[in-house]
Amino acid sequence: MKRHKVHKTYQEINERIKQGKAVVITAEEMIDVVERHGDVEAARRIDVVTTGTFSPMCSSGAFLNFGHTSPKIRASKVWLNDVPAYGGIAAVDCYLGATEVVEGDPLNSVYPGEFNYGGGHVIQDLVSGNLIRLRAEGYGTDCYPSRKFEKNITLNDLRDAFLFNPRNAYQNYNCAVNMSDKTIYTYMGMLRPRMANANYATSGQLSPLFNDPYYRTIGIGTRIFLGGAQGYVAWPGTQHNPNVLRGKNGVPKEGAGTIATIGNLKEMSPEWLAGASFLGYGVSLYVGIGIPIPILDEEMARYTAVKDEDLYAQIYDYGMDYPKGMAKSLGEVSYKDLRSGSIELNGRKISTAPLSSYYKAREICEHLKEEIERGDFLLGEPQQLLPAGD
Repeated sequence: MKRHKVHKTYQEINERIKQGKAVVITAEEMIDVVERHGDVEAARRIDVVTTGTFSPMCSSGAFLNFGHTSPKIRASKVWLNDVPAYGGIAAVDCYLGATEVVEGDPLNSVYPGEFNYGGGHVIQDLVSGNLIRLRAEGYGTDCYPSRKFEKNITLNDLRDAFLFNPRNAYQNYNCAVNMSDKTIYTYMGMLRPRMANANYATSGQLSPLFNDPYYRTIGIGTRIFLGGAQGYVAWPGTQHNPNVLRGKNGVPKEGAGTIATIGNLKEMSPEWLAGASFLGYGVSLYVGIGIPIPILDEEMARYTAVKDEDLYAQIYDYGMDYPKGMAKSLGEVSYKDLRSGSIELNGRKISTAPLSSYYKAREICEHLKEEIERGDFLLGEPQQLLPAGD
């Protein structure tokens, strides 16, 4: 068992937050503090470090309950603005997936498809207060005799609405290039032929799980910033895999941990939940997530001072290897180089572009910092930590 020179508890930090005495800084600011004072002294001085990311997160969606109709209906099929939602739950419950495309979209039959509207856009319209056309169909039963229902609604008309995202905040992700001879359209954006560009995701040194590589403070019940409201980590996210290649600093060099998140959609904002259209691929949802990291000891101080130059992503070919399910790393690159605007691979200089917004991630860090300093956001101690691997 590790011995630490500094030891704090969630209860002690929350009490300092309530008293307005907690020292809260962003992950960017923590880098300088640790460089100046070392991890032990930083742990003594700092109580909470805020992290953030704003990126397309396809594995997202919302559970909606539109209330019983008169006469009642068992809604086996549901559409919102002509986007199908899954109705196989209960009479008037449905789940709207962020990547579901509006009915009748030509998809990629007209290539590359534009995918102008889908589930992510419906969610954005809901939190924007816009009118949504709800349609429902049922097969008719003795207790639910109605077979059709149609009505214009807003988010406030819904009996219940909560965001539930099975996989968010990936702890690292691929850098994508295209080694084929034609332009391709992917969930990593448009990739030009012969490695003419490289796209990447995550907010690097601001990204939540980069700042807690072994999930010492993140788990079921962790309170987070989600879509502009306070939400929670509900479970390890789908595809959560801590047993991956890691650097000497413990940080994964490839896709690793993920979180499932939940929060009240009625409290969220279109500033932090935005529908996205990917040419030739489909629709998605940009999600803003921020996680406060409690500085329980000097180890957590050291983890939260991670820098872009010490974070690495693997480069994969999305033109041939990836779609065949035979992806192999072409090399690795630091987030410092990725954020510089160009990288070198096989002796070539390649321009880079992010799918995530560092600017918005920084805004989330600052917003979360201010909320904690006001005493409006307390730390949620996890009831069970995320699996940390072997």
